[in-house]
Amino acid sequence: MKLEDFGYNGQLENSGWRISSGDFEIGRVVSVHKERYKVITEKGEMEAELTGNLRFSSINREDFPAVGDWVALAIYDAGLSLIHKVLPRSSIIARQMVSNSSDKQIIATNIDYALLLQAVDRDFNINRLERYLTICNTSKVSPIIVLTKIDLIDEEQISDLTKRIKTRIKNVPVIAVSNESLEGYDKIKSIIEKGKTYCMLIFRGWQIHFVK
Repeated sequence: MKLEDFGYNGQLENSGWRISSGDFEIGRVVSVHKERYKVITEKGEMEAELTGNLRFSSINREDFPAVGDWVALAIYDAGLSLIHKVLPRSSIIARQMVSNSSDKQIIATNIDYALLLQAVDRDFNINRLERYLTICNTSKVSPIIVLTKIDLIDEEQISDLTKRIKTRIKNVPVIAVSNESLEGYDKIKSIIEKGKTYCMLIFRGWQIHFVK
């Protein structure tokens, strides 16, 4: 397993960050449970906690590791690993906290592309789609619109819907797919690049995927 297998593409070197000590491994956060983290490294997947210094030097929740973050961590024999540093982020997807207007909840970081999935049935809403496009643009994430359940409508309806979207939303790819016939799956596969990170937004929450 290599760092590139879960989305590394040289961005840390490009940011000017360097590992100053051989004691640290580079890993990527794949899930967060309060202050416990699951991190994937070239040595495999492991549980991790924050060092006391990192915990107490953090000014707000945005300074803590989030899903997608690259981190420098020390791995110990007892299966314990400690996160010493959150590495520079290339993109941040966040939303405003309800309880405190000054804080944001980070949903994911270091995302290259967002697949915006919306079914073409009666729940289709182009205004909602535009709201999430705004989030992508603000977050420096490239959007790709994916229309699902196209087996529920005919070819003419698919064509009309695609034209409506492209009339209002410029320069964003639109791909129509069906889980029943697998139509459109080849187009999805053709846009997947090694070393890139993709998330799926299915209008119920974000799902993050690392592409090999």
